[in-house]
Amino acid sequence: MVEVGSEVMAVRSSRVVLDNAICPAEIVISNGKIAEILPHRSWAQAIGEKVLDVGDLVVMPGLIDPHVHICEPGHAAWEGFSAATKAAAAGGVTTIVDMPLNCLPPTTTLGNLDAKLKSAKGQCHVDVAFWGGLVPGNQRLPMLNAGVPGLGCFLIADSTEEFHPLCLHNLHMAMNELQGTECVILVRAMPPPSPSSCPSPRLGGGELRQAWFNVFVLFPCRVPCHILHLSSAQALPIIQEARQKGAPLTVETAHHHLTLASECIPPGGTYYKCCPPIRDKSNQEQLWVALQEGQIDMVVSAHTPRPPELRCEGDFLKAQAGISSLQLGLPLFWTSAKPRGFSLHDLVRVLCKRPAVLSRVDDRKGSLSPGMDADLVIWDPDKEFEVKKHMIHHRHKLTPYLGFQLHGEVFSTVVRGRLAYLNGKFAPKPQGDLINASSVTWTRARQNKPQLQ
Repeated sequence: MVEVGSEVMAVRSSRVVLDNAICPAEIVISNGKIAEILPHRSWAQAIGEKVLDVGDLVVMPGLIDPHVHICEPGHAAWEGFSAATKAAAAGGVTTIVDMPLNCLPPTTTLGNLDAKLKSAKGQCHVDVAFWGGLVPGNQRLPMLNAGVPGLGCFLIADSTEEFHPLCLHNLHMAMNELQGTECVILVRAMPPPSPSSCPSPRLGGGELRQAWFNVFVLFPCRVPCHILHLSSAQALPIIQEARQKGAPLTVETAHHHLTLASECIPPGGTYYKCCPPIRDKSNQEQLWVALQEGQIDMVVSAHTPRPPELRCEGDFLKAQAGISSLQLGLPLFWTSAKPRGFSLHDLVRVLCKRPAVLSRVDDRKGSLSPGMDADLVIWDPDKEFEVKKHMIHHRHKLTPYLGFQLHGEVFSTVVRGRLAYLNGKFAPKPQGDLINASSVTWTRARQNKPQLQ
């Protein structure tokens, strides 16, 4: 009997999602890696081995969520590493990448990155990587050398006091400095402030077009840029034009922009508030089409937790923005995607493979093949369930999805060959790693002194 927290030597299923097929297979695991994948006819009798036979449950690569706000250190009451990574494990997410803000201090220096690592030590139930922050005047190369896969920035005025926005001049200087590195720059899917430093970030259509054109087309540097949580389909033609002119862009949207619609927000429902905001059903359908056509590369949670007292129930002006959904991404996506013709391979593409490439861990995560980390989600795509408070493992349970009927229940999550989650239970000891983007350089979350090399 395989117990939660233990190592697994093999996983068997009649539905294993490989690169080119969904078929019966046995995934043989050794030292946390996939050693080989055997067809059904090669299975040996399992006697005394730690073999997990899951029948006809789907086995596929563990999800990678590259947009998660963990507010520790500084705001642990909002969300901490333990609760967030438990929620991830319960949702089939085997790797998350932490955003550089909503914590104190923000991850904008090497010292602040070290504070993050120390805070995370010994708490993580899944693997965790870290984005760095790009703010005016900070040193970027030391963070890249320490293993962050990229740097996130604001181009708008609604950043935090500790995380200042970049003007176009600052951004172009950073692009020039980072050219030739493997760094990706993460930018919000919102226009930059006007030249007059007007505090309002909401520009008209013509100004929006000019802003995107300045940032991604006219500037000659070719530093990869990733557009965070795109919500408006109006920006898609601009992004497409920039790509056609050679801009190396990738684009994400969030589960809430594909699932929630403004017409359905209840009166006073401040727990729907997010930035960028929930838009109407027509816009939502355009996002789904763009995802099917490959204009949008991936889907993320953009998990942004807030305690109930900051939601200011009924007062949208005072309420802080953010939606918690890290645990629910897989069933949220599948419930809406399957009726639209998405396959399990499509799901792997937008929830596993492309996020792995963005996060620079695709040499070891994101697909099932020998030599890759044994990161697996085992789930029932046909099982329907209702979202209830008691099943949510985020620190705060308030979410727009309470009461939703979803398809796709996670049975088990395997992280580097160990059962992090099994049928409602978690490993008694967190065994996630703190990882960086450079091949081979890893740091154990449970080591005494976390260091990235």
